[in-house]
Parts: sequence; structure tokens; C-alpha cells
Amino acid sequence: MLTFFCVLLGAIIFEYSNGFHDAANAIATVVSTRVLTPRKAIAMAAFFNLTGALFGGAVASTIGKGLVDTNVVSMTTVLSAVIAAFTWNITTWWFGLPSSSSHALIGGLCGAALAAANGNWSVIKWNAGVWPKVVVPMITSPFAGFIFGALLMFLLFVALQRFTPHLVHSLFGKLQIYSAAWMAHSHGTNDAQKTMGIITLALFTGTQGGSFDHLPAWLSFLKTPVFVLPKWVIVLCAVTMAVGTAAGGWRIIRTLGHRMVKLQPVHGFAAETTAALIIQGASYYGIPLSTTHVISTSIMGVGAVKRFSGMRWTVVERIVWAWVFTLPASGLIGYALERVLAAH
Repeated sequence: MLTFFCVLLGAIIFEYSNGFHDAANAIATVVSTRVLTPRKAIAMAAFFNLTGALFGGAVASTIGKGLVDTNVVSMTTVLSAVIAAFTWNITTWWFGLPSSSSHALIGGLCGAALAAANGNWSVIKWNAGVWPKVVVPMITSPFAGFIFGALLMFLLFVALQRFTPHLVHSLFGKLQIYSAAWMAHSHGTNDAQKTMGIITLALFTGTQGGSFDHLPAWLSFLKTPVFVLPKWVIVLCAVTMAVGTAAGGWRIIRTLGHRMVKLQPVHGFAAETTAALIIQGASYYGIPLSTTHVISTSIMGVGAVKRFSGMRWTVVERIVWAWVFTLPASGLIGYALERVLAAH
């Protein structure tokens, strides 16, 4: 029982870190274009992260039961996954790198499950889960963000070339508020679901293992004999992510909003609309997408159309390396933690 509460606490801390780590996903562009002040942008992102987190459940099911064999998962396995993801989140946040919280959690879970199965790779659902819902989207979604971001920006350039810069700036200054709100909502529908899946996995594992058999009546809500998201888990994760978002993530906001390319409202609108559309579609099909990958490459695509030489490719290179290392690094951390915790 103590291990479960450690898992719950760790999951809440991770969800909070996910909120402030990924706050930049929704508001970096709207802050950098000065359409909204940082305080107003963060308040808006927190609210729409909350609304997004309260809808859906397909992504949570993928994380909880679609990636690894639940028969080998114990409380320590889930705890190791959460700690591994949090460790990687904090490390990349410290260096201002917009890495993927999603892939950190997935890597941690796969690594911990592999350790729990004593190195038996068959416990990882490669063909049915990891390959089609993690690896393929990890490769294709950044390209989609870049290509569709560039295409939308090109179409806007063609459509708006007869308008005055003042009119374009004024119009998209208003429209960008809506695109940023949609981006925050779509982020909630995808990212908050991942921690919901982890907590539900811990509840399901505890119930199956008999950890909750002797609970007092007032704790009976913890029993989860079937893998279904409890309402209290949904609300808890939604509120926690909103609070984390409200705390802000200034290091990453500066990287996405200022260091890659200088943006104007029309560019911010194009990047946010592209990213929100891709993320919303992925959430519908239960794909735990990296919202960070999508918004980052959408900004790159928009910036490349604006002025290819204006892109700061050294910053982009650092971001790409963070993407490449996230899954294996968090997987190794999860593997090592599970070994240590299981030994005790």
C-alpha cells in the first residue's frame, strides 16, 4: 500500500512537471509575438489544458495496457517508470530543451517492465503497441509538423500578400489567441492522459495482486478490477496539469519562442493551428504523441518559409539530440531503478 501511495505521489509530481515543462508548447509563440502577456498566456493555457484533460481516454488506455504486458508489472515497476520520466523531464528542463515528457514516460515504463521480466523482451508489445503508436509517430509527426506548418504558412503568404502589414498583424493578433487556446486544449487531451494511464495501471496492478484486499471501506474506490479510468483519476490529473502549467516553464518558452526563429502573430497562428490539428487527431486514435515534437517542428516549418537563413539551426540541433536520447535514456533509468527497487 505504501508503494502505491509513492506511485501516486510520483505520478502527481510528474504530471505537475509535465505541466510546467510543456507549458511552452501552447504559449511560446503567443508570448514571443507579444499577443498576450506571459501571465495571461499561462492562465489561458492552464484553463484549456484542464478542459482538454477532462476529455477522451484512448491515450490513457494505450499507456496503461497497450505497450507492455501488464502481467509482469508491479507497483515498483510503475514507480520506476514515473521516477525515470520525472528525472529526464527535470534534466532537459534545466538545460532548456523541449524534449518529450511522453517519450520519457514510455521509455521509463518499457525499461522498468523489461527489468521486471529479467530481460525478456517479449513483455514489450512491439508490433501491437510500441512500433505503430510510439516509434512510427515519433518519426512521422515531426515531419508532418514541419511540412504542414510550412504549407499553411506558404498558403497564408499567398492569400495575404495584398493586405497591409498592419491589417495582417492586427487580424492574426486576435486569431492567434484562438489557435493558442486550441493548442493548449489538444495538449491536455493527449499529455494529461498519459499519467491517467499510469495511475490506472497501478490501481489495476494493485487490485490484481491483492494489495487492496484489506482496505477500510472509505478506500474501496481504489479497487480497479477492470482497466477503466476512474473519474477521480481523471479530475486529479487534469487539475494537476493545469496547476503545473500555471507555474510556467520559462526556460523552454525562451527556446521555442525566441531562440529558434523570430515570430510574428501570423507565424504563431500557423504553427499553433498545425500542431493542434495533428495532436487532436492523434488523441482520437489513442496515439501518445509528443506534443513537444509537433509544435517545435511546426515552428521550424513556419520559420523556414519565412526566412530559411533566419532559423537558428544550432538550437534546432540541440533539440533533435534531446529527442533522439529521450527514449533510450529514460528506458535505462527505468531499468536501473526497477532493479534497485526490486532488490529491496
